[in-house]
Amino acid sequence: MRFDFNDFRLRKYSKITKKILALDKEYQQLTDEQLQAKTILFREKLAEGASLESILVEAYATIREADYRILGLKPFENQVLGGVILHYGMVAQMNTGEGKTLTATMPMYLNGLTGPGNFLVTVNGYLANRDAEEIGKVYHWMGLTSAAGVSPDEEELDMQAIYNNDIVYTTNSALGFDYLTDNLVENATDKKLNDLNFALVDEVDSVLLDAAQTPLVISGSPRVQSNLFNSTDRIVKSLQKDKDYEFSEDLTSVWFIKEGIKHLEEYLGITNLVSKRWSDLYRHLVLALQANYTIKRNQDYVVVDDEVLLLDSENGRALTGMKRESGIHQAMETKEEVPLTEQTRAMASITLQNFFKMFKKLSGMTGTAVTSAREFMDVYNLPVLKVPTHKPNIRIDRPDIVYATMDEKIEATVKLVKKAYEVQRPVLLKTGSLSLSRLYSRVLLKNGIVHNVLNAQSESKEAMIVADAGQAGAITVATSMAGRGTDIKLGPGVKEKGGLLVIGTERMNSRRVDDQLRGRAGRQGDPGESIFLVSLEDKVVIENAPDWVDKYRMRLAQALKEGKRKYGEPLRGRRAKNIVERAQQAADTKAESARKSSVKMDDILRIQREMIYDFRDYVMANGDLGEITQRIWDDFFKLYSSGKGITRDKLSDFIINNLDYNYSDEQFDSKILENPEQVEQYVLKVAKQKWEAQKLILDNEFKQNYLKRLSILKALDVAWIEQVDNLSQLKTVVSSRSTGQHNPIFEYEKEAMNSFRQMRKAFWQNTIKYMLLSDLIVGKNESIRVEFP
Repeated sequence: MRFDFNDFRLRKYSKITKKILALDKEYQQLTDEQLQAKTILFREKLAEGASLESILVEAYATIREADYRILGLKPFENQVLGGVILHYGMVAQMNTGEGKTLTATMPMYLNGLTGPGNFLVTVNGYLANRDAEEIGKVYHWMGLTSAAGVSPDEEELDMQAIYNNDIVYTTNSALGFDYLTDNLVENATDKKLNDLNFALVDEVDSVLLDAAQTPLVISGSPRVQSNLFNSTDRIVKSLQKDKDYEFSEDLTSVWFIKEGIKHLEEYLGITNLVSKRWSDLYRHLVLALQANYTIKRNQDYVVVDDEVLLLDSENGRALTGMKRESGIHQAMETKEEVPLTEQTRAMASITLQNFFKMFKKLSGMTGTAVTSAREFMDVYNLPVLKVPTHKPNIRIDRPDIVYATMDEKIEATVKLVKKAYEVQRPVLLKTGSLSLSRLYSRVLLKNGIVHNVLNAQSESKEAMIVADAGQAGAITVATSMAGRGTDIKLGPGVKEKGGLLVIGTERMNSRRVDDQLRGRAGRQGDPGESIFLVSLEDKVVIENAPDWVDKYRMRLAQALKEGKRKYGEPLRGRRAKNIVERAQQAADTKAESARKSSVKMDDILRIQREMIYDFRDYVMANGDLGEITQRIWDDFFKLYSSGKGITRDKLSDFIINNLDYNYSDEQFDSKILENPEQVEQYVLKVAKQKWEAQKLILDNEFKQNYLKRLSILKALDVAWIEQVDNLSQLKTVVSSRSTGQHNPIFEYEKEAMNSFRQMRKAFWQNTIKYMLLSDLIVGKNESIRVEFP
């Protein structure tokens, strides 16, 4: 008998589950009032010092009965087991259709007893609102408060009131952005979020792995707009492929070749285009090159009402409000001849990886986590446990069928769909991108097959289409992530036809995403079938297979010409399947490596961010800032006076621009410049005199402290915005250094520390400048308005 480590680890939680189930009959006998009174009892126990674990069995039995009385649904044994696992801070792998929504009620109720700070995080706003409305009825009936943290119709919400609920259903981006904006407020009372106590993340692999590398960024503080976008766009459009520039093999990168740079230098009448002198011009030429030749309209973006909108490559949704960084978005706008938007800089940034690691307790649910168990453990310290299904899984997972070319694969796919369509068997056809979903849609229409296309829809429409995908005769073409979170239930007579047929038209970069697709069929013991039709021209193979595969493809093409291979016939043997599987493994490994690298880089930013945010909170809460400002003055003036090359003119210029606009150096003794300590004492004396003048207007300590607080917060925010923007660009730069045998993590850490030292100096300087040079305007009722220089 084979030892199952997963079952061994489940034993502890299975024992707890049995204790909960044993209370079922007892809790059925309770009246509604007695059941509801349990919430008060649990909260009293917690107030007296009891732990959540000590009341878990009773609390789970309570909410389990409440689920039945309000929703008519009582969690099965496997759902209770999943709920126990989730409370203990783990990832519960539960197959599609096993009832993760109901499972979540148990840990959410238990942790909700502690008060605000508990979140169920879903993949989109539609699901957050749907579950908050449906499941919220149970919490409210039991005396807890709950709400959705995202608006269903984009109306502005009172987020302070919402986050004051015991339980909040929200999305990862909404929660992350609110955390970032909380750390830009001037008063602690303006903060929205309470404690980050417990986060239960639904579709945890999608949020913490697939989406985790893309940082949440709040942009603002526009940069000075460049006038080089139009001219460089015109130049690049006149260039010739292979003569001036060339592509990488996968066509995702493009660069100038030596001859192209020579042509550009001749055209522009300059020498050494790649020197520091012409760096800005060269950067704009590179941006224009990328925008024109690697970023495709209707594939990477669409143009709507003279606006360039990015597209999510996975599901085809337009990403409103999002822009590409570092000027590439403006290069795209110039290419499309639409009005240029302002270039912005990052004001605050955090990756989902580091944001969710801030919670006191983190857990997650998904249908596919075991394949990434090591990464969950390494990055988040989250063990993964597989929860047994309520009913045996009888889905048939067919082996892949491999074709030599894309055309052969498409024809075979259509034949398979047609065969199912003729007997009214529902089909879910998954494509890897928006463009391919459109291609398959056109081919199906050409063959007279009526179908739904699931891409670029609103989440609510997606849910409706997915919910109907199991009806007899339903053919649904979908991108890989579309409609996630909604079950596909089989219609009348579909079980007899073999259940839902899931067809994958290519392998994705991660085996986990393919497993998610398979999990769409065979929910809760239903029949179902899954199969992947792949080709040696698929994206994952082109980008990740070794060079010899190109020659193999050429031999197959030659064999077809010579009649040695029949068109449309699948490739036999393990060789072709191994090519696809190993290409996928290489892509998966590459993606995991990139995520881990991103975590390490963001850990460096996290340390700095936590230091800045903690200091910011301290300043907002501290009543007397005299000691802090004195330390800033001492540190900065010591640093300034130790600098080399201080002349009388430079000193005078420094004082006028930072300490006193009305300074005159007529009485200045040049001997002071011979000794750094004397320079320090001199500038400190000028600063103190100016501060005394400010205090004539700020006639009490409260007003003086008010200016100090405003000055520190303003200086801190200006310096931190500059630092976040620098590090955002630095990450892009150092990532390319790995090709030059440099360690990008080491390079990033070194440059980030240098940048932080510069930021600290700028913070000190601006704090002093804002304190001394701000205009103080006295209004009615002796109120003070501060106008910063």
